[in-house]
Amino acid sequence: MNKPQIVHTPAGEEMVVLPKADFEALISRAEDAEDILAAERSLARIAAGQEELITGAEIDAYLDAPTPLAFWRKKRGLTQAALAKEVGVTQAYLSEIESGKKEASVGVLRDLAKALKVTVDELVG
Repeated sequence: MNKPQIVHTPAGEEMVVLPKADFEALISRAEDAEDILAAERSLARIAAGQEELITGAEIDAYLDAPTPLAFWRKKRGLTQAALAKEVGVTQAYLSEIESGKKEASVGVLRDLAKALKVTVDELVG
């Protein structure tokens, strides 16, 4: 890095002039630091159980599932009957929600999200 030049404005404010390459290097380091902090925050959320990772195969399964609800139920290893019982709905109704034939009420979505340990947003896609 070249030595920066300090200049003064007519009002006496100090300004720093440096070569563009040095400025870009500073910006790049700042962006790298932001990326590192974001990664550390994400790792902390994972360690605290507030966030989870999914594999590439699971991403494919998510994309192939008829609804996010179907993906999350299968990922959690639950049958429709078990999840329906836990949430207090019939298996037939849950099947229709999973296939996209029926929409769940906000209350049912909230209960499903709680049972599957996801947010409502993760169930509605």
